[in-house]
Amino acid sequence: MAGPDRVTGVAGTTRSEVIARQGMVATSQPLATQVGLDILKQGGNAIDAAIAANAALGLMEPTGCGIGGDLYAIVWSAKDKKLYGLNASGRSPQGLSYQQLRTELDKLGRDDLPPYGLLPISVPGAVDGWFQLHNKFGQMPMASILSPAIEYAEQGFPVSELIAHYWQLSVPRLQDQPGAFKRTFTLDGRAPVTGELFRNPDLASTYRLLAEQGRDAFYQGEIAERIDRFMRHHGGYLRKEDLQNHRSDWVEPVSVNYRGYDVWELPPNGQGIAALQMLNILEAYDLKSLGHNSPELLHLMVEAKKLAFEDRAKFYADSTFNELPLQGLISKKYAAERRKLIGERAAKRVDAGNPNLYQGDTIYLTTADSEGNMVSLIQSNYRGMGSGVVVPGLGFGFQDRGQLFSMDPKHANSYEPGKRPFHTIIPAFVTKAGKPLISFGLMGGGMQPQGHVQVLVNMIDFGMNLQEAGDAARWQHFGSTEPTDSSEAYLVDGGQLAVESGVPYQTVRELMEKGHKVRYDRGGYGGYQAIRYDREKGVYFGASESRKDGQAAGY
Repeated sequence: MAGPDRVTGVAGTTRSEVIARQGMVATSQPLATQVGLDILKQGGNAIDAAIAANAALGLMEPTGCGIGGDLYAIVWSAKDKKLYGLNASGRSPQGLSYQQLRTELDKLGRDDLPPYGLLPISVPGAVDGWFQLHNKFGQMPMASILSPAIEYAEQGFPVSELIAHYWQLSVPRLQDQPGAFKRTFTLDGRAPVTGELFRNPDLASTYRLLAEQGRDAFYQGEIAERIDRFMRHHGGYLRKEDLQNHRSDWVEPVSVNYRGYDVWELPPNGQGIAALQMLNILEAYDLKSLGHNSPELLHLMVEAKKLAFEDRAKFYADSTFNELPLQGLISKKYAAERRKLIGERAAKRVDAGNPNLYQGDTIYLTTADSEGNMVSLIQSNYRGMGSGVVVPGLGFGFQDRGQLFSMDPKHANSYEPGKRPFHTIIPAFVTKAGKPLISFGLMGGGMQPQGHVQVLVNMIDFGMNLQEAGDAARWQHFGSTEPTDSSEAYLVDGGQLAVESGVPYQTVRELMEKGHKVRYDRGGYGGYQAIRYDREKGVYFGASESRKDGQAAGY
């Protein structure tokens, strides 16, 4: 069936899926998609293509990602016939104690970590993530994989439309941070405009070092030393020892079965299992009979989101520091108990549950190759261009992911040295009967689990194809308790519901009558890419939605 257009609401006004046999790449920037596709054509596999595309995006979409940030990936290995999960997120500085951080925040007159500057910087994990993926699965030399991004960085690339928009928003708030942000990311103090050529020779030099010397150049060698000197000079806390001690972790993806489909996410410190919790709650309802974007459907989905997000705020954290009730959170019995809390009207107050009783701005890209390997990869600086801190000569900014720690020492996500903060970025994957089916993701902070569920419901319950499922009008609920809040916090006012203009006004009216606070928002609904493997036809279907500059392409 044809999904409604996100703006007009008219069924069928969406572009076609891309269909190809040998390989597929879908990213949020067309030139990066072409970089990944070229790698496939040159004999690289899906893993090589994902790294190459990510490197290109770090240059071309610095408003969403870069090697100063973190990375997560889910990989289907055709050889092993199984899924692998990689958590390549970094940790807080070992030399910054809770008390020292509290002192620094007192100087700023803050109770929480600031969004910019030196304090929210954690170890960048993306580069190690690239090399972990490459060492385990890669085929082409890393020098060949990074070569296209190096060439674009040196010769320049035309900035695409939406990226130019976000770049213009970022420059005023970041250009005065310590370091070389203005020199690296502006043209004489201003952001580049749509279609304007932009170069980043410093990033080209950094990529070249990685191509020649490997990951140790970043975590032990010249780059680590330059980061250390800069941080000491400017009063930052990240040190070479933090970089040397960094490691990524191969983790087991976790899943729930939703109407015969196994949906896979990575375990916390990310928020992926919130999507699984929502699906478990929704599975008991006949969603198709309610109608797409009907008030009854959206009411159930929003209420399920509220329930899952209160658990997200209380329990999702670095499992090295806390015993996470993971199996309880994603159990069907726990979902049944939580489902009882959904009534006819919008809930105002929502608390986290007790899963222990049931124990047993970001980029997303996906690639697939002729061997059947598929990669679901997400990578981010957080808050667009991150902290705004740029070490002169390196060409990238540092993430500000540390802002997502809680300063409540009783909280599972409380700040501690050497700890991973709560993370919003989540890749996803769907299998059926043990076979790979869909690699997908939807970038955008707290929108991500909500978006994962909406896309899956569109496909599984309403029969939309890969492209329609992403283009259909979306909603986003705000106001739930956050993992940065106090351990005693809970949702007290029901939050707010934002919808795109494709959601019928009659639906909005009826949601208001149920007690939801609803508004229309133009942006903030994430960005989606996906690849589906059709085993019977032996082809890949690709999708990249129109909310971003992106492209899906295959050959």
